[in-house]
Amino acid sequence: MIVTTTAMIEGQPIQQYLGLVATQAILGANVFADFMANLRDVFGGRAGGYEKILARARDQAMKALQDQAEKLGANALVGVDIDYNTVGQNGAMLMVSVSGTAVRI
Repeated sequence: MIVTTTAMIEGQPIQQYLGLVATQAILGANVFADFMANLRDVFGGRAGGYEKILARARDQAMKALQDQAEKLGANALVGVDIDYNTVGQNGAMLMVSVSGTAVRI
């Protein structure tokens, strides 16, 4: 399945718009990742634990989005948007929301 953030796919005219699809993935960060992130705040550097958690959440959300689009008969997604947020008490959970338009090219 072709997935793009653009409104169209160059050289592939959209034959049919099948509708909006959207999903979220919410994952909890563990105590170790929180501790390491706090150290990174003090000393600088990348928070690798959080990056891995966000990547996993993004991959899960994108897979779910593609599954929804396939159920509608789509073979592509256009206008895909990815948003990252924290949710829960004290922002203890990480949420990735994705949406796009399911189309047939």
